[in-house]
Amino acid sequence: MKKIISLTLFLFCIIITKAQNWGLVWSDEFNGSTINSANWKFETGAGGWGNNELENYTSRSENAKIDNGNLLIIARKESYNGSNYTSARMKTQGLQNWTYGKIEARIKLPATKGVWPAFWTLGENITQLSWPKCGEIDIMEHVNTEPKMNGTIHWDNNGHAQYGGDTACDVKKYHVYGIEWDNQTIKWTLDGKKYKDATIKNNINGTDEFHKPFFILLNMAVGGNWPGSPDGTTIFPDTMFVDYVRVYQEVTDITRVSVSTFSATLFPNPYDGMSSLQMDVADSGVYSIRIFNSIGQLVAQEKIMAKENESIQMTLPVENLPGGLYHVLIEGASLRYGLKLLR
Repeated sequence: MKKIISLTLFLFCIIITKAQNWGLVWSDEFNGSTINSANWKFETGAGGWGNNELENYTSRSENAKIDNGNLLIIARKESYNGSNYTSARMKTQGLQNWTYGKIEARIKLPATKGVWPAFWTLGENITQLSWPKCGEIDIMEHVNTEPKMNGTIHWDNNGHAQYGGDTACDVKKYHVYGIEWDNQTIKWTLDGKKYKDATIKNNINGTDEFHKPFFILLNMAVGGNWPGSPDGTTIFPDTMFVDYVRVYQEVTDITRVSVSTFSATLFPNPYDGMSSLQMDVADSGVYSIRIFNSIGQLVAQEKIMAKENESIQMTLPVENLPGGLYHVLIEGASLRYGLKLLR
């Protein structure tokens, strides 16, 4: 069903207001019956993954599935293609990536020896630059039975560099793990409260990696350099429950009150293959329609000549834009007005 947004102004003075807030640009709520292949790919195989891990990652439903509104990532003790354990590792690489934003997931974790669940990001350019030059942001990692969770960044500064911290957490209960990331800082949050931050302003300490697109990963390793191997206390299968993953980006609302009656309708919104703007204007003149992404970059624009009391409908040039939240700014004839478009 198409959602129509229609707004009309009947106002008599000119005012400009600006406010910044987080706008949701992407999410997976895991409410379907299968894992959404438009959002996630599986990384599969064994080999330690650079950490001497013991599992063989698979794409089987035995290791990753949707159940009761959650993504379940399940580590099992079983013989599989030469490994003694299996699990799953999922990523949005090549499908969804973002530069800056608030990235959150609501997760319930196991807490057992030798199991290492993580919610993290890697630079989209990893295939060109390799690690750590691509950059890595670990939003949440947990090892063994520790009563805390960890957040860390990794990057290249004439060699591997890292920085981060931890905070107390009962991971066996659901918590919202997140980061708030802009061009100055990366802040780690637990249930919306900051517990650590890292400065990346002006690429300090070689942190230019963190001003480029990143993709999301969810996985649960078995064994490895950090947690060590499972022992007799480890119970399998062990499950990581992910209620949702959400990405927000900062948007600026711009509202201007016109000296004349103005109405604008944007449909369909969210975009589903075509997006049209209908304007009913009282004043003649040239109107510019500019489209900005969530970090204020101009990505498309059009100009149109309107006559007095004319109704205009035009197709917005958004078919080649990536998914995200956009701001449509209309200016002309003593008017400055904004609409949001979800692509």
